[in-house]
Amino acid sequence: MMAEPRSPFRTKADLAAEHIKHLIMTGAAAPGTKIITRVVAEAVGISETPVREAIKQLCSEEWLVERPHVGAVVAAFTVENVRELYSVRAVLTALALELGGEALTGERLTAVDEVLAGCEIAVRDGDVATFARLNRRFHSLLCDTEHSRLTHRMLQGLWARTETAQRGFRLVPWRLPQSHAEHVAIRDVLVAGDIALASRLQHAHEMAAMEALIDGIRETSGDV
Repeated sequence: MMAEPRSPFRTKADLAAEHIKHLIMTGAAAPGTKIITRVVAEAVGISETPVREAIKQLCSEEWLVERPHVGAVVAAFTVENVRELYSVRAVLTALALELGGEALTGERLTAVDEVLAGCEIAVRDGDVATFARLNRRFHSLLCDTEHSRLTHRMLQGLWARTETAQRGFRLVPWRLPQSHAEHVAIRDVLVAGDIALASRLQHAHEMAAMEALIDGIRETSGDV
């Protein structure tokens, strides 16, 4: 069984960033909500300096945006940035499967199946947080191969910028069972060794997620 990667040492800024992310992903801090340094520091039990570091980092990852005369606020989804980020993800994840070039077997297959089993439970329970975490693990397992290391590193940067996809699943929760079914289909063709088809399915999977999220954004914003 392939072990989960060990978590690196977390700094106080990391702890503050995790707290802010938790507020965002659970909906406790909606788009436009101001992040108050003092409040975060008190909640985490640290000084305000590492909180400021965390806010700076989260702004670079587009979890937050700086507003003149206001400060850092929770970033909103926009059609434009969702379309760009998911389009790039679609290309890179599909490419990673092509570069990997091998059927899914052995420990990696076992790890993928464990993730999919967890996803099935999360879909049944409507557990968006767990599904979102396993979703990233699934794609990382598929894309992190000997021949796709650089592509995987590029994807890790993108995933950090689009980790707010958990909010996306909250916006369009009906996508959970569809997303899971698409994962299973990709897994099956990789096991069969049809790398080209798996790559096409992966690209279509990302684009379907993008379109669903864009529809959800437009519905909640009242756009037509």
